[in-house]
Amino acid sequence: MNQCPRLSNATLAGLPATVARPAYDRRGVGIGIVHLGIGAFHRAHQAAYTDAVLAHDPAWGISGVSLRSPETRDALAPQDGLYTLAVRDDERQTLRIVGSVVELLVAPENPQAVLARMADPAVRIVSLTVTEKGYCHKPATGELDEAHPDIVHDLAHPERPRSAPGFIVEALARRRAAGAPPFTLLSCDNLPTNGSVLKRIVTRLAALRDEALGAWVATIASPSTMVDRIVPATTDADRIAVAAALAAEDRWPVMTEPFSQWVIEDDFPAGRPAWEKAGAVFTTDVAAFEAMKLRLLNGSHSTLAYLGYLAGAETVAEAMALPGMEALVAGMMAEEIAPTLPPLPGLDLAAYRAALLSRFRNRALRHRTWQIAMDGSQKLPQRLLGTIRDRLAAGAPFQRLALGVAAWMRYVQGVDEAGKAIDVRDPLAGRIAALLAPLDAPEDRGAALLGIGEIFGEDLPADQVFREAVLAALTGLTDRGAAAAVEAAGRS
Repeated sequence: MNQCPRLSNATLAGLPATVARPAYDRRGVGIGIVHLGIGAFHRAHQAAYTDAVLAHDPAWGISGVSLRSPETRDALAPQDGLYTLAVRDDERQTLRIVGSVVELLVAPENPQAVLARMADPAVRIVSLTVTEKGYCHKPATGELDEAHPDIVHDLAHPERPRSAPGFIVEALARRRAAGAPPFTLLSCDNLPTNGSVLKRIVTRLAALRDEALGAWVATIASPSTMVDRIVPATTDADRIAVAAALAAEDRWPVMTEPFSQWVIEDDFPAGRPAWEKAGAVFTTDVAAFEAMKLRLLNGSHSTLAYLGYLAGAETVAEAMALPGMEALVAGMMAEEIAPTLPPLPGLDLAAYRAALLSRFRNRALRHRTWQIAMDGSQKLPQRLLGTIRDRLAAGAPFQRLALGVAAWMRYVQGVDEAGKAIDVRDPLAGRIAALLAPLDAPEDRGAALLGIGEIFGEDLPADQVFREAVLAALTGLTDRGAAAAVEAAGRS
């Protein structure tokens, strides 16, 4: 791989004719978007949509900001921000070079450069894919976690922020002081009403700094979105395969599936790219689409990930092949999740569910169950617990959903069924480990986890039907093992 020339502006023309490349002159692209969290999902989704429309209006190039690690910058800066998007479906693959990322910044190294770019009046959108934990909020309520260490730091040192909300508020404060209009905030993370949640968080943080600033921030646009595309982590094998196909080295290509969906509330006072030309859907209310995706796709994905990992499946496709898993997921979607969804006129929900099952079976995407299992404490409230609350309110059964919650409880115990340690990546991992350490019985461990209010709130632990269903599922999962529990659930 090191003998190949490096992907860059200079080597674009020499790529194979089968590789799609930017249909615009990158030298004329301005920066109109700052994106916080320049990870694989953004590069497979929003950056790809933007790349597809820059020929219509080159003012919307992206400044990609890493809030933690310099890895993405280090990989892509020598490539002039270019990277390969590899779209895989079983044995088929198409390659496309994406050129919409024209600047890469690393916030911890140079927070002032990030703030200066965000304060630039030419920047009219600040978008985010920082995952649920990046919002520094309480997942059960959607409110700012004022005790979060990064928020405490950002209030004490607003000119040197650490968190995404801290950067947003400081940049808005600078724009206000300069008499510049605010940018539009665009959350692209898997949170219900993500735009409203983000606006509530940054407004509260701004008000804690200064009441007048808080009032000004409360007026900005923050449309909600629904994003959908499966993007597994890139492996060394992926890099080697892409380099062979390109005859050029790409240090960080992105792997994804053919399916992509982006639904956006159309509220952009300062303007926006013509993303609809690339297939985005604009609407006045994204909530119904959002609920469908969070509950059907993400809820099923998390359930697959925890049960699959515990049963020894490394990838989602392997988990789907376990006896009973497809029946379990299909039954959960059709019988327990779909009845909780709001009406979606014109949408064939049965076809959408069938498409999800097909996407989960895609063997070309080695989407690791361990990757999906990360940050479960932040994901459960949106992906499973909201659905369970609706089922409880309707007096309806939710055994499969309860098994998904129990699988998370079993996973975060940190030891798999073969006695091997699980690398639990979660903001609450240390607290969970300390909570469980003195306990042995599954019922006791489950009860202790139910006491984490940031996840379960106060209502669910107090609901006897919920407690009994989840603790019974955890006991059965512990006693029989994940594979047997999946097979049994698939038959029910």
